[in-house]
Amino acid sequence: MTNNIPAGISVLFDEATIATRNAGLAAEIAAAGYSERLLVVAVLKGSFVFAADLIRALHEAHIAPEVDFISLSSYRDGTTSSGTVTVLRDLETEVKGRSVLLVDDILESGRTLAYAKQLMIDRGAARTGVVVLLDKPKKRVASIEADFVGFETDPDTFVVGYGMDAAHAWRQLPFIGFKGE
Repeated sequence: MTNNIPAGISVLFDEATIATRNAGLAAEIAAAGYSERLLVVAVLKGSFVFAADLIRALHEAHIAPEVDFISLSSYRDGTTSSGTVTVLRDLETEVKGRSVLLVDDILESGRTLAYAKQLMIDRGAARTGVVVLLDKPKKRVASIEADFVGFETDPDTFVVGYGMDAAHAWRQLPFIGFKGE
């Protein structure tokens, strides 16, 4: 149980709820056949904690993926998307002929994940799926849906913790919280 909650932060999903959902996601991914030559691609920075826990849950589901990282941005230093996605750090692993599972923290507008998915397809991935910790479907502007969703959240709730930040703060929190009363 979390007992070190910063002032002004309320818990939305606690550690136990997240762990249970990660195990469920791993089971869903295994049932969907994502095991042969699987490459998990974590979209940095916000997904790093989720990706690490999901990879461990995949191990428990008898899946041994390779892992790589990509850093994309449509925000840069702002808080609203510019609409143009830039690759800040590219993959080191060849995706051609492989199953690729993109892992991201939040699916909101969809621009970044739509770009990443198309990039994997253009590079010859045999199959490209998307798993997100949080989905905010009412914020979608790009034509993309996640194949696997941890939780759906209110489109107006600004979340922090579990790798997600507000001005580089609160990534270390072991739960998903929001700035609340």
